[in-house]
Amino acid sequence: MKQCKMGSYTKIYIQAVYAVKYRKALIAKEWRSELMGVLGNLINETGCKTIIVNGVADHVHCFFSLKSTLTVAEVMRKTKSKSSKWINDQGLCEERFAWQGGYGAFSYSSSAVENVYNYVKNQEQHHQRQAFLKEYKTLLKKYDIPYEDKYIFDLPI
Repeated sequence: MKQCKMGSYTKIYIQAVYAVKYRKALIAKEWRSELMGVLGNLINETGCKTIIVNGVADHVHCFFSLKSTLTVAEVMRKTKSKSSKWINDQGLCEERFAWQGGYGAFSYSSSAVENVYNYVKNQEQHHQRQAFLKEYKTLLKKYDIPYEDKYIFDLPI
């Protein structure tokens, strides 16, 4: 009797949000879109599928489907370290560029993909109305993620 093998089938949509270290506004408009492309390619290199990456001067949003064999932490570690190296190697900032140590990651259903895509796409317009810290706290509250204000972002010592 031939035995059937069960495969793994997943579709997990993740929106990851992370800031420039100390929330500095270092991502200049002149090279921002190129950085978003680099981040999208780095996510794809992990085996995940980038849907959209966008951001403003002090933070980015990465929306992607997660590969079943990876953790969000692995994807974030790889994309953040390689993208900060790319920024520094290109000499795009007058000071050394680094991302904050942590990130926020939020999951979505298939029915929410279009709305999340549009939300990420329109980050510049969105942040004319709402500051990043308020946006981030809103996401944490929406997803019932406990937090302490002093640990939300890296702060300079």
